[in-house]
Amino acid sequence: MSIWKDSVAIVTGGASGLGAATARALAETGMKVALFDLNKEAGDALATELGGMFHSVDVSDPASVTAGLDAVEARLGTPRVLVNCAGIGPAAKTVSRGAAHDPAMFDKTIRVNLIGSFNCASQVAVRMVAAEPAAPDGARGVIINTASVAAYDGQIGQVAYAASKGGIVGMTLPMARDLADKGVRVCTIAPGLFLTPLLEGLPQDVQDSLGKQVPFPSRLGHPSEYAKLACHIVDNPMLNGEVIRLDGAIRMAPR
Repeated sequence: MSIWKDSVAIVTGGASGLGAATARALAETGMKVALFDLNKEAGDALATELGGMFHSVDVSDPASVTAGLDAVEARLGTPRVLVNCAGIGPAAKTVSRGAAHDPAMFDKTIRVNLIGSFNCASQVAVRMVAAEPAAPDGARGVIINTASVAAYDGQIGQVAYAASKGGIVGMTLPMARDLADKGVRVCTIAPGLFLTPLLEGLPQDVQDSLGKQVPFPSRLGHPSEYAKLACHIVDNPMLNGEVIRLDGAIRMAPR
């Protein structure tokens, strides 16, 4: 039995896609799940389904994160697991049609994806560290961030997105080292091409074409497969400070 059964888990971006699948999987292991998202309708519906809670949180705003965490602690208890799935993926080239990349778009991407992950991780870590250990080895919590293969193989038009995800990769080991003596583990998952709402909106022939780019299995990943890895990281005490590519061995082409 997992040491985290009956503990509290928070999933950002939990109303859809990778986050929703992870929330379901964590709930199935017996955890009490809280969802952070800006999509209130979908978040409320999933929270009701899982017997958990939803709180509207803008991860790029530290005060919004604090308010969400306060609400979770008041209703469910101290969070022991955090999975950061909230993110955006705008596309723009460094120079396009003679114009520079919109600096506001670049700034927003960094704020949501990188700073948002940091805001949630750092604020959750404070609460985890203050809690009593959940196991004899001193384990107090697990933080999982979401990067992307774009951190390594960023494509044309992904300069902002790749920079934000590269920052998450770079943050993983030092954060794990910072928290090691406090019993909090930190890992990152770097997914490849997954069937998220963004890709689900594409025509089927485009989805099939993208899936064929994956060496094996030659298809788009299912959010449930991301969730399986997240659950494994939560339960495997030796996984710490690692970035795991979950991509079917794909290496993205320039475009």
